[in-house]
Amino acid sequence: MCRTVDAVTTPPFDLLRPGRTITGMSAVLLPYLDPDTPDLDGLAAHLERTLAAGLVPAVNMDTGFGPSLDDDRRAEVLGIARDLCAGAEFVAGAHVDDAPGDALDLDRYHQQVELIAGHGGTPILFPSHGLGALDEEAQVAAMAAVGERCDRFLGFELSRAFHPAGFVLSLEGYRDLLAIPSCVGAKHSSLERAPEWDRLRLRDRVRPEFMVLTGNDLAIDMVCYGSDYLLGISTFAPDLFAERDRRWAAGEESFHQLDDDLQYLGRFAFRTPVPAYKHSAAQFLHLRGWIRSDVTPRGAPTRPGSDRAVLAELAGRLGVLDPGVTV
Repeated sequence: MCRTVDAVTTPPFDLLRPGRTITGMSAVLLPYLDPDTPDLDGLAAHLERTLAAGLVPAVNMDTGFGPSLDDDRRAEVLGIARDLCAGAEFVAGAHVDDAPGDALDLDRYHQQVELIAGHGGTPILFPSHGLGALDEEAQVAAMAAVGERCDRFLGFELSRAFHPAGFVLSLEGYRDLLAIPSCVGAKHSSLERAPEWDRLRLRDRVRPEFMVLTGNDLAIDMVCYGSDYLLGISTFAPDLFAERDRRWAAGEESFHQLDDDLQYLGRFAFRTPVPAYKHSAAQFLHLRGWIRSDVTPRGAPTRPGSDRAVLAELAGRLGVLDPGVTV
């Protein structure tokens, strides 16, 4: 097997796709009433908002604290998504609860994928310590083995800024991922533009129908170059992301201002430590009056209360909060 795929260092202007219809997937925040009690009614309401906006909801992702939930809670969230989506597409994280040094538990991945598919969702293979510790060829082989036992799934490249088990494939490894028939797309969360541009060029040559799902919350304009998205920042404002996507498809100049304002929000929320963006999301959704509390689960990283004033200013700029509101 040839293992050489050249990265392209030229500017990405050849990739620009004006007027393209964007597929938007949004990782839905799981809100909490207190550090030990998930707000499942709040989750259901936010799932409904995401669906109403026309985005594909993704549950049990990092934004939904999927890696830290137990099996019973993940199954409960899956059931809520199944009932609310009522046949509409949704995505769910397939997790293996392991620890550094553990071997790959492929049977566990199979079980999780089957559970999600049985609820009507599309599984996305969340990195585990066992999978992340393998060499790249073995990682892709493991994903291919999962793909042999399901109709469709999504791959997942994840920077370790988000999760210690994360990994990002080389371009050669990505080409091998494209060769798995049941892998219909992959979320790319390296937080870097150039590797994603290279993936788009490779996708366009090798398998044009494959979805490159940007997970770059620091560069949400990757959709201009042919990426679709599965983002955490979109849970702050699924309504505004859907409107931004509509403007791109319609060729409206106002796309760029709305994209800039949403990116400002993303840059603020996804600053170091990156995992604390989930608390930023809770603060923002609470300011919008969409959830009852802005607390996070016990042990999750938090943002200072002073962030609320900045988030309120950004919400006012986006037109979803009275600029004069007191926080």
